[in-house]
Amino acid sequence: MVMRYPPENGPGGPGRAPGGSGKWWPLVAITLGNFMLLVDVTIVNTALPRISDGLGASFTSLQWVMDSYALALAALLMVAGSAADLFGRRRLYVAGLVLFALASLACGLAPGADVLIASRAVQGIGAAAMFATNTPLLMAAYQGRDRGVAFGVWGGTSGAAAAVGPVLGGLLTEYVDWRAIFLVNLPLTAVAGWLTLRRVRESYGDRGGRIDWPGAASFTLCAGLLTYGLMRGGERGWAEAGTLASLAGAVLALAVFVVAERRIRQPLLDLRLLRRPSFAVLMAAALLMQAAAFPYLTFVGLWTQDVLGLSPVQAGLAVTPMALMSLLVGALGGRFLQRLAPQLPLGIGLLLIGSGALLHVALLRGGAGWAALAPGLAVSGLGIGAAMPVLVSAALGAAPPARAGMASGAVNTFRQLGFAFGIAVLGTVFGQAMRDALHGPGHATPAAAYLSGLREITLLSGVVAVATGLLVLAVVRRAPRTAGGPAGERDAGEPGTGERPHAKAPAGA
Repeated sequence: MVMRYPPENGPGGPGRAPGGSGKWWPLVAITLGNFMLLVDVTIVNTALPRISDGLGASFTSLQWVMDSYALALAALLMVAGSAADLFGRRRLYVAGLVLFALASLACGLAPGADVLIASRAVQGIGAAAMFATNTPLLMAAYQGRDRGVAFGVWGGTSGAAAAVGPVLGGLLTEYVDWRAIFLVNLPLTAVAGWLTLRRVRESYGDRGGRIDWPGAASFTLCAGLLTYGLMRGGERGWAEAGTLASLAGAVLALAVFVVAERRIRQPLLDLRLLRRPSFAVLMAAALLMQAAAFPYLTFVGLWTQDVLGLSPVQAGLAVTPMALMSLLVGALGGRFLQRLAPQLPLGIGLLLIGSGALLHVALLRGGAGWAALAPGLAVSGLGIGAAMPVLVSAALGAAPPARAGMASGAVNTFRQLGFAFGIAVLGTVFGQAMRDALHGPGHATPAAAYLSGLREITLLSGVVAVATGLLVLAVVRRAPRTAGGPAGERDAGEPGTGERPHAKAPAGA
């Protein structure tokens, strides 16, 4: 990625990170923002029952509280990266922090579920601006060994966010109020913004480029309509007019996106990348792994509190085996995993994620308590720890070097879309399974119906993860090296693409 600095932010100018111990302040500013935006994906899980009680939110509204954030983050991530190249990464990062803080305040003060859902979507827009600028800001701030240390810390905090989110949400919900899970962002964003303005220097990409507005608009519309259609179909029926209109609109928006990306000189996503089998399967793996590994924990959180009667803190602790095992694998085996052919840690990791989910099917039977979750969560955590750190570097390796920035943005977009679609699909399956159990021949109790719903969604998650793992093992291969460099380098800057060069991001970034 070509870095250009304006005169006031060049060497020796304001915003220049000082040497010595002060050189790590940019890392603090960037990782703090990254930690917050990732924590906000999961911190809400343990607060959902209290949000439902406090705002009178329906089951569908609770799904949207989770989904609106992830959907906005996913839909705008690639366009935020383009905007950062043009207008400045630091400028967009600070703008994202400000928007994230204002939206967090609105969430904390929300008088009803509709306002909370809308505010969560705005939070996701701010998070997209922050997430899109994390990696290039770190690459501009550090070189050599310092860059390796910086990305190690940044990656570690990303993993820690998954472990801290449910427990922090439980603590704040139980001992303060559910609104505190949003209001806690205000002082943290203030610190991150102050440090960024004082210690992080500005950088740009190719300022001669343009933002792909048709692609951004059609992609966002497609993702939103598809998610809405999936949720509406589960609630009101698949033949209902609103459901059919939403799904048809999503198909039409997808067609517009494909046409736009084929015609524009600088697309958000060069669709020719999907002709590469490894790259296409890696995008599918990013989406399906995220959909299989995490969304069902939202419904687990409802079960542990509404049925088992656990406190928010206890509910948060009940799901920590997944995050702890993931952190352990990443800390002890990260370097080793990066040396393997990418299909091995990815494929085996997905098989472990699926096996863990299928363990829930076997163990969540009548009379099961929170301890029945631990074995499956631990096995899935092993798989997440093996697969997640390799995913981005594998996607970068499967794309031409000139499109490394595009590949990185695409894989992160598909990951967030996987979470959003997973919430929608699993919510539909969960609700239908509960209704069938309650009104079927056995007339199950609500507690038994909850377990029936959990078994259905963990079965679906397990089958999807196992099937995706087998596909990865069969198709994905490490890109061969040629005399000119990595495979695909000869494709860089093909005539007519308009694609601007990007530097390859560090593995796992």
